[in-house]
Amino acid sequence: MRPDKLISRGKKAVVLLSGGLDSAVTLYLAIKNGFLCSCLAFDYGQRHRREIENARRLAKKTGSALRVIKFGLPWGGSSLLNKKKSLPPAGSRGIPSTYVPARNIIFLSFALSYAETIGAETIFIGAHIHDYSGYPDCREEFLRSFQSAARYGTRTGSVSAGIKISAPLVNKSKVQIIRLGKSLGVPFNLTWSCYKGGSSPCGRCQSCFFRLKGFQEADLKDPL
Repeated sequence: MRPDKLISRGKKAVVLLSGGLDSAVTLYLAIKNGFLCSCLAFDYGQRHRREIENARRLAKKTGSALRVIKFGLPWGGSSLLNKKKSLPPAGSRGIPSTYVPARNIIFLSFALSYAETIGAETIFIGAHIHDYSGYPDCREEFLRSFQSAARYGTRTGSVSAGIKISAPLVNKSKVQIIRLGKSLGVPFNLTWSCYKGGSSPCGRCQSCFFRLKGFQEADLKDPL
């Protein structure tokens, strides 16, 4: 069944669902706030597809619609797109090699087009800046700027306040996100964070490091 058929009633939202912990918490928070969610996941040539399978499981668990958008970035520019490039170790400073040029601009553009088509009033993204080196496309300044561009560049924005970009986790630390997810009943066992994929997390990449650190500080056991 088409996602737009599944969300024909109630206030609608598009959720960027990577299959990771942050996007899962964002999805559950949107649902708690009464939104009927249609999710987008992206297959853009990343190192593994494990996270996409997790996105499917999370969407099914919550009864949310999901579309997987496939596209390519043949010019590369990130260690997430080139397996020959080494992943940055935990504790690396500066913008990490896992940064994919303009990724959130691309993702949000897809989400904006979809949201306007189905009449969704909000786009949810699980971006947050704390605990990380600082991906430039996860900052509040960027998200505010994108929302402004969306208002001036869409039909919806020309006749109303436009589609809202909501990043409810943007100022939260990983431990705060995990505690929030626990309170919302997020099935952490259905989320995936490791950059390397595989049958189990590597425990050494930056994403694994911050996830494990967050669970330890929250006095919880990571089910993975």
